[in-house]
Amino acid sequence: MGLRTAVLLIVVLLIAALAALNWGTIATPTLISIGFMQVTAPLGLIMLGLTALLGIFFVAYVVYLQSSILMETRRHTKEMQAQRDLADKAEASRFTELRSFLETQENVHMARNAERHAALLARIEQVEAAARQRAEQSENSIAAHIGQLEDRLERRPVATPSAMPPAV
Repeated sequence: MGLRTAVLLIVVLLIAALAALNWGTIATPTLISIGFMQVTAPLGLIMLGLTALLGIFFVAYVVYLQSSILMETRRHTKEMQAQRDLADKAEASRFTELRSFLETQENVHMARNAERHAALLARIEQVEAAARQRAEQSENSIAAHIGQLEDRLERRPVATPSAMPPAV
């Protein structure tokens, strides 16, 4: 129970206690002027009734304020939830966008790597072909030199052992 509620409860109890202790005086009819005429009625009961009516109006006003604040709070809560949902969707779309961007970048890198790999394989094939051609040229050149040497050896007269000078 809050401090304000306790104070209000004490005031209501004091009013009730005063009314109970002074009921005879409150219920005594007196001459009352209501502006354009005079009537005989118990002034205490009228004042007590007006006080009770004022209390009822204040309670109704407090209930109205609390209910309007509650409705406003619910509206704000719904708006905040809608904003959270919107932010979550935006964040999810950013993640999706980031994922697609990364996939695109990965595809670009994979394509570049494939191009580089193909270029490297083509270069290796060129080098192998050049090496084969060079080896064949070397082989042909060596075969030609060996052929020339064999021709020279065949054209040369063969020396007989008797024609050779004696070894000293």
